[in-house]
Amino acid sequence: MNSVSAILLQSVPVQNVLGENALWHPLLQRFYWVDIEAGRMHWLSADLCQVHQLALPERIGSFGVLNVAADAPFQFVLALASGFALYHPHTGALRWLARPERHIRGNRFNDGRTDRQGRFWAGSMVEIQFQTSQCGALYQLNRQGQAVRHLRQLQISNGLCWSLDGRRMYHADSPRHQIWQYEFCTAQATLSQPRLFANFAENASPDGATVDAEDHVWTALWGTSTVVRLNPQGQVDLTLTLPVSQPSSVAIGGEHGDLLFITTSRLGLNARQLAEQPAAGDLFIYQLSRPLAVPESVCHLEPDWLAEPVCQDMPVL
Repeated sequence: MNSVSAILLQSVPVQNVLGENALWHPLLQRFYWVDIEAGRMHWLSADLCQVHQLALPERIGSFGVLNVAADAPFQFVLALASGFALYHPHTGALRWLARPERHIRGNRFNDGRTDRQGRFWAGSMVEIQFQTSQCGALYQLNRQGQAVRHLRQLQISNGLCWSLDGRRMYHADSPRHQIWQYEFCTAQATLSQPRLFANFAENASPDGATVDAEDHVWTALWGTSTVVRLNPQGQVDLTLTLPVSQPSSVAIGGEHGDLLFITTSRLGLNARQLAEQPAAGDLFIYQLSRPLAVPESVCHLEPDWLAEPVCQDMPVL
């Protein structure tokens, strides 16, 4: 298969502080993302021109789409700064499920995604280091709404995605400048056999990622102005250069499955840097040379999802 090409179609001047969690909504067929620092969820109109937004009760790291009817009391599962919650964007209804790191001062939840079997995962990050032993972790929200810990000793959990068959999980701890691959048990949601998938330069921090219809991994490389596509062996197949230094997450969608959406950030840039890259924080949309979208998985929860959750631990790697 020849390598894919991508041409910038348009940029949307949203000026997010920290745009993240790019996601093509599989049920509503429209593009969603968040601004973590502003605590807002955004989405685009069908013509990709008009931006809608709503404020959330906390800063938000990531979210997933619930597999529910249109009249259900909740439509999304959120990884807010302090934990997991159910949410309805129109009524504002919110129901906390689990807050497993609420006691850790300086941590917040970050990147998340729903696996191929409909389980929502999200990891935490050390935002402010108060203790030398402080670290983040990766959690899976099981069907009863319980937070199950799988990885620990993380600094910034990021880049979560799964292979097409769901048997390999990709994950990055951004400050390590690496993406790791795990064998993933689809029945038990357990991880094994970690191995290095891709290694990047010291200035390149892998951020949000997704897997396309040819089982290639796309990831935003924070700090490098680039988004790369990696083949299943971890080799770079395509490099896109953006006019901003901090691309943050990627998604593939659109009516024909051939649009690449890239969120970016203004976080931490000084006045000179902002003057040099005035589009920092904007959304970029690329036209791909062929359809590569994979339908985003929706999150399944049991009927007793509103029961008071208990945070559990799994054997961790």
